[in-house]
Amino acid sequence: MLAAAGSGVLVGAAIVASRSVVAEVPPLTLALLRYAVGFLCLLPFALGALRGTTAMPPARDLWAMAALGTGQFAILIALLNWGLQHVAAAPAALIFSLFPLVTLLLGAALGSERITLRLFAGVLLSIAGVALALAPKLQGAGRGSWWGELAVFASACVGALCSVLYRPYLQRYPTVPVSAFAMLASVLFLAAAALAEGWPTRVLALGGTAWAVVAFIGLASGVGYFWWLHALKHEAPTRVTVFLALNPVTAAVLAWALLGEPLPPLLLAALALIAAGLWLATTRPSPGKRPAAPR
Repeated sequence: MLAAAGSGVLVGAAIVASRSVVAEVPPLTLALLRYAVGFLCLLPFALGALRGTTAMPPARDLWAMAALGTGQFAILIALLNWGLQHVAAAPAALIFSLFPLVTLLLGAALGSERITLRLFAGVLLSIAGVALALAPKLQGAGRGSWWGELAVFASACVGALCSVLYRPYLQRYPTVPVSAFAMLASVLFLAAAALAEGWPTRVLALGGTAWAVVAFIGLASGVGYFWWLHALKHEAPTRVTVFLALNPVTAAVLAWALLGEPLPPLLLAALALIAAGLWLATTRPSPGKRPAAPR
């Protein structure tokens, strides 16, 4: 649970950092740099975890983990970065906070998770807290095209599907090597996809400030997704993804501090709702009390 909470905070910080450089670095190029740095951060630890191991996973598992890594780390972030070109950081974080609700519905549809009233209420409470925190910023958000909002929501759906499908491989293999391998697959995919943006030329033209932001995003990704996969290995997907409710609050506070965006006055009330939602979703009822599933 601590790993999931830490990952939720880092996602919010990375959203604000990404928002500050998306005008200078195109979406696919930013995703490529993000996970190239993240992979380099994880590589020494992955090699250490594999030391003395001779058995390799079967090819079907490697292909599956590569596909999940491409979805989780390449397609998700490319969609999110594209959306951030058209949507401010706080509304984007609110849309992305639907991640746990989509995860819960997908998990139930695929038979990997049971929807309980307690879990469902916790997810909805956390989303209500996010909406309250960002309500002042959402006034007038419906004007113009909705392509940016749809891209952010699509990124949440991709992440939810990958989170549900990751669990068997995380229980079968060590977390750090799986994280590093997934990121490597995404880097190779993005290196080809970002050629359309001319990423080699753009990377060489980046200034020191942009590189510092990219380095932070990459480090946050390496640490955050290791914590994320560690949490998915030990907990049900919805109990992990519900902690993404922390990322809009983090995004709102950091956007106020670093980007000059106004701080919502209802933040404390929103935090109380989010805390109540997290408590409901991540704690189990006392013995002898079985929660009833919603009809």
